Amino acid sequence: MHELALPLLVGLIALALAFDFLNGLHDAANSIATVVATRLLGPAKAVAFAAFFNFSAYFLSLAVPELHRVADTIGKGLIDKDLVTPAVVFGALVGAMFWNVVTWLKGIPSSSSHALVGGIIGAGVAHAGLTGVQWSGLNKTLIAIVLSPTLGMLLAMVVMLVTSWLGVRASAAGAERVFRALHLISSATYSVGHGLNDAQKTMGIIAVLLYSTGYLQGDFHVPHWVAISCYIAIGLGTLTGGWRIIETMGTRITKLSQHQGFSASTGGTLILFTASWLGIPVSTTHTITGCIIGAGAARRASAVRWQVAQNVVSAWVITIPASATVAALFYWLTTLFP
Repeated sequence: MHELALPLLVGLIALALAFDFLNGLHDAANSIATVVATRLLGPAKAVAFAAFFNFSAYFLSLAVPELHRVADTIGKGLIDKDLVTPAVVFGALVGAMFWNVVTWLKGIPSSSSHALVGGIIGAGVAHAGLTGVQWSGLNKTLIAIVLSPTLGMLLAMVVMLVTSWLGVRASAAGAERVFRALHLISSATYSVGHGLNDAQKTMGIIAVLLYSTGYLQGDFHVPHWVAISCYIAIGLGTLTGGWRIIETMGTRITKLSQHQGFSASTGGTLILFTASWLGIPVSTTHTITGCIIGAGAARRASAVRWQVAQNVVSAWVITIPASATVAALFYWLTTLFP
């Protein structure tokens, strides 16, 4: 155990909740890009809508505890929990927040989740070397970087094709009414999935901080107050909105119809709920981007602005190394002040 004065513990928990808030702000685009792009909801209504359903994931997690496995992966599945120190947590959070702020200012839809993963790995390796890495948890996270947008793209295309076939005899006006309603429902479920998967990442960080400092009684677990605090923080962050990223996600990659918006949100929902059940901290940004590309390409490949998509993917590739480097640097700085 690593002794830590209570004011410093409170400060680190506040920093973690600030990351959670920033995560919501940065990733607001994931939940509402399709409804804003299709003019289903105005921007102000859309962020309130997404924030409400982000927080609603808390009640779902109470009803289905198996959906809380992501917190375990973040807390003890990437770095050996017995090697984690407050300095490691500090470095991980600062590394992740630095990358989030840079990409937010540039309007780049990078992954808050993988920025945090990079931060944990960077600070953890700086502290204990490669021996502290939990390779099984890291490997499944790295595999999900490739699989989540790929499967999202394929699922969105399948949903597009199946619903097009089912509605082949519907009138254009009738189909539009149906898909407007379905799009709203699928966007709500995607926002629930976003809150469910992303809030748990901060829950895992706070839980391992409490465990490493002796403030967590019994086995590793997430206290109730930690869970509700994280859901509130991410909901408030989403309510603030990340408008630069919304523009990239909602309009620059491809132009969406209500049908395509519904297909993208549905594909994303399936990915997020499956990942939460399996305990995999996937990127909601990667997932919905893949789904938007799939929904656009299902209509015609030329509908997707592939250069914009390529620029987005390039940001994904450097997220973990960049945040890991910054996290390791800030961990090293803490060693200068014994």
